[in-house]
Amino acid sequence: ADIPVIPDLEDVQEEDLAMQVAAPPSVQVNRVLTYHDLDKDLMKYAAFQTLDGEVDLKLLTKVLAPEHELREDDVSWDWDHLFTEVSSELVTEWELGQSERED
Repeated sequence: ADIPVIPDLEDVQEEDLAMQVAAPPSVQVNRVLTYHDLDKDLMKYAAFQTLDGEVDLKLLTKVLAPEHELREDDVSWDWDHLFTEVSSELVTEWELGQSERED
């Protein structure tokens, strides 16, 4: 009577896991400020113009470069081209130094 019996497939109700979708995790996302927002905040609030109440940052904030001047296009580097360019510049500098010594 205590012998285990293998159940028939019809008797077992399987859950179809392929049709179930896990709920997405809920994460609190804080808004990330853009450079433009940071620039406006830097100029608007006097608290950002001093550091620890002692160091005056007004001169620094006046000469900071705007974002559009700092953006550069991505340029891929080719090792052979870069090596040739640098070595030719070094040879040119070396030849100029040699000619100045001769004069």
